[in-house]
Amino acid sequence: MLVAGIDIGGKNVHVILMKDGTILAKGAAPTGINKTEATEQLYDKVLQQAGLRLEDIECVVATGSSGRRVSFAQGVIPEAAADARAVVQLIPSARTIIDVGAEEGRAIKINSEGKVLDFAINEKCAAGTGTFVDTMARALEITMEEMAEASLKSTESIPMNAQCAVFGESEVVSLIHAKTPKHDIARAVHDAIAGRVGSVARIVGLENDVVMIGGVARNTGFVESLKRELATDVIIPNEPDFVGALGAAAAAEAGVVEEKVEARVVERQDYDESSN
Repeated sequence: MLVAGIDIGGKNVHVILMKDGTILAKGAAPTGINKTEATEQLYDKVLQQAGLRLEDIECVVATGSSGRRVSFAQGVIPEAAADARAVVQLIPSARTIIDVGAEEGRAIKINSEGKVLDFAINEKCAAGTGTFVDTMARALEITMEEMAEASLKSTESIPMNAQCAVFGESEVVSLIHAKTPKHDIARAVHDAIAGRVGSVARIVGLENDVVMIGGVARNTGFVESLKRELATDVIIPNEPDFVGALGAAAAAEAGVVEEKVEARVVERQDYDESSN
């Protein structure tokens, strides 16, 4: 059975074509202003890469914050459901999934069958997302890659209390004026995000093995901060940013075009309560 999984997030879109559990082709691209157009262009490109036509694909399932913009999809499933389906295939021992992308961070508790048992999300606060890292890197006048590398060189733990990108940038500027080394500021940013994400994970209940996915999983500096915050190892699968699309493709193969998952939306008071 030829199927496609499409994951449209706040910053990028990912597409996977799959047949009988084997990935035939995949691709990623920035969403830009017109997410629908970007998705259609990438889908056509990946089809050409595989030597396939639109009519060859038997089922298309989308996921992500803009998944419903895929007009040619047979169904849309929640990000948590897509994550769970993919992760349990990649790492059967996984019981906690931490997914941090451009827009939001989420923690998902799953069982051995890949069923979502609990799910919490921090969409009320940008300080737990990849966008926050991107904004702080610009304030430091370094790239995201340089920020990750710099963070690993730090041995200092500097508290950072900002709860949004605007105040976070102001706090970073203050640290720069205080001549705080950039590598220590980079770690402070990653530690702050890890604290938010860690609080979300504790709300659903942290169980090993812990697997991190999403674009921010490629940030080695953040991964180290998260390990310290959770006091446990964190497994990163290959190509962690493609996991959502893989889960959507797996749902298409299983004939699941609609799935419901109830999320707990985490706000500031939840962070405070979970840290007490």
